[in-house]
Amino acid sequence: MIKKALVTPFKTNYNAAPFRIIQNKDFLPTFKEAIKMAKKEINSIVNNPENPTFKNTIETLEFSGEQLDRISSIFFNLNSAETNEEIQKIAQEVSPLLSEFSNDITLNEDLFKRVKAVYDSQNNLELTTEQTTLLDKKYKSFSRNGANLPEDKKTKLREIDKKLSQLKLKFGENVLAETNKFEMLITDETDLAGLPEGAKEAAKQMAESKNKAGWLFTLDYPSFIPFVTYADNRDLRKKITLAAGSKSFKNDTLDNQKIVLQIVNLRHERANLLGYKTHAHFVLEERMAETPETVLKFSTDLLEKAKPAAKREFKQLENFAKKLDNIDHLEKWDGSYYSEKLKQKLFSLDDELLKPYFKLENVINGAFTVANKLFDLHFEEINDIDKYHEDVLTYKVTDSKGNYISLFYADFFPRPGKRNGAWMTSYKPQYIKDGENSRPHISIVCNFTKPTKTKPSLLTFNEVTTLFHEFGHALHGMLANTTYPSLSGTSVYWDFVELPSQILENWCYEKEALELFATHYETGEVIPMELVDKIKESATFHEGMQTLRQLSFGLLDMSWHGQDPSKIKDVKAFETETFKRTTLYPETKETCMSTSFSHIFQGGYSSGYYSYKWAEVLDADAFEYFKEKGIFNKTVANKFKKHVLSQGGTDNPMTLYKRFRGQEPKPEALLKRAGLIKT
Repeated sequence: MIKKALVTPFKTNYNAAPFRIIQNKDFLPTFKEAIKMAKKEINSIVNNPENPTFKNTIETLEFSGEQLDRISSIFFNLNSAETNEEIQKIAQEVSPLLSEFSNDITLNEDLFKRVKAVYDSQNNLELTTEQTTLLDKKYKSFSRNGANLPEDKKTKLREIDKKLSQLKLKFGENVLAETNKFEMLITDETDLAGLPEGAKEAAKQMAESKNKAGWLFTLDYPSFIPFVTYADNRDLRKKITLAAGSKSFKNDTLDNQKIVLQIVNLRHERANLLGYKTHAHFVLEERMAETPETVLKFSTDLLEKAKPAAKREFKQLENFAKKLDNIDHLEKWDGSYYSEKLKQKLFSLDDELLKPYFKLENVINGAFTVANKLFDLHFEEINDIDKYHEDVLTYKVTDSKGNYISLFYADFFPRPGKRNGAWMTSYKPQYIKDGENSRPHISIVCNFTKPTKTKPSLLTFNEVTTLFHEFGHALHGMLANTTYPSLSGTSVYWDFVELPSQILENWCYEKEALELFATHYETGEVIPMELVDKIKESATFHEGMQTLRQLSFGLLDMSWHGQDPSKIKDVKAFETETFKRTTLYPETKETCMSTSFSHIFQGGYSSGYYSYKWAEVLDADAFEYFKEKGIFNKTVANKFKKHVLSQGGTDNPMTLYKRFRGQEPKPEALLKRAGLIKT
């Protein structure tokens, strides 16, 4: 039974997602109907008797399938943030349908002929830069996805895409199930030695919620991170660390080893089918980096600069652990614990000392205040739109003149149906159609410590920067001001998309910004200057090790996708070999990162994980410009808004960046900020 309200424009305030009326059973029939409607729209383009033009072909294609896009965004966002077995089962049914529909478009010869006719005649058309970009993107969506293939290879491509869509879902389901499955119940209070009171109280509350006596720890970040950082009991740190590192690596029903090999081999086969040497060559053609060789050179250059510092830092940590607790061999479950103790010793800075100044509500208001001072945005909490969970906060975003800019959803706490980590997403893109600027609906999802009976949600400094990071992505979505939805907001090259998120983290280290929101949750006292100084002073603590770690993930990604993987038979052995250049800690046979590396095997980061470091070069260089003129300088902020945040993917990212900065980015800014070169 089709629910008509889901396949027509939503009759809700701001056209917001109508979560209240959606039942799981509605999704499958709604998807089928929305696909049928979208196919009709495609057929009307193909059967148009008029000669192909930009308007009747490219533009009409761009705006087709709007309701399908809306229902897809709702469903797949729920599958990440509020899933259950029923939704996961529907996802396994729906994904092949969507993959098939996507193939029906890109492998439609008659449709491609019309697109190609417009593409080939573009020199005779008076197109704007944005229209030229859209035309190029539409043409490549066909040519890079099999439109030029003979029929037998098109059939093969369909098979590969269908299989990949199912495997990626299964990978994610297994990781979530593994995360939810692990529980470490502690009944002896002496085993909690070293843990902050807040962590103990949260664990007690977690145990009570499951009718258990004692303290319950899980692999959700707000539970896992404090335990490995503060718990004195080394055996228990080892237990929970190995559990986190062995997700989907146990040769059981939730094992992902075969799935990893299937995914990388299918991606390679797909790339070959389309005429590319590897999956990385296919992906990077549409990135700022352009080639795997560029990525590897970039990563290797950074590695050479970071490795000596990382080795020095690791040696210092080893010596410290030896002196403090007579630890002969520093292991993975010791890293966070002794790093925190060393940081406290060197800087007299303890995350627990900082947390009272970072009450979640204050940090949210801080992010809003920074956005107001930079971009004239106002955030008003509203309760007249539907939510998918009671924890979700909803806001109406306006500009200084009161104009409606965006809806904003914020979802901050872990729960069983929510995958780990933090991300920004969208329920509706921004676009201009029929003279109306249709505004976006943006969401951020995080996993922060929940309030307890005695304390509000108090964030670690790392969680503060995470919130600002995702909020930076959100601003990119909210401030979008383009004509076409597929070029709007974060629809940019993957190695450019992290610039708005990573640059916003910089404000968390600045006195002028911290004083706006870092106030003690009990006394209201503004964060003392000495703590601000220590935050800044400790910003480069273990930066060499952190850089090495980040590069290791990017190099693992490129190893999986930048070569023919058909000879790889052992996931763990391959990963261990790849990590040799970047390994500091002793190898643990029980753990494997690839089997839970969701960014590249479930998300969109395959052949793109390097982009975090790539974008750090951009963000360090861009923030240096703010520092020169003032971190709340309106002229610089307006340039960033005008040339970066509002433009989406309408032009080449380097062109946009140079319009903002006046020059190409200089890597020295990153190396200087990271303390990897002397200033």
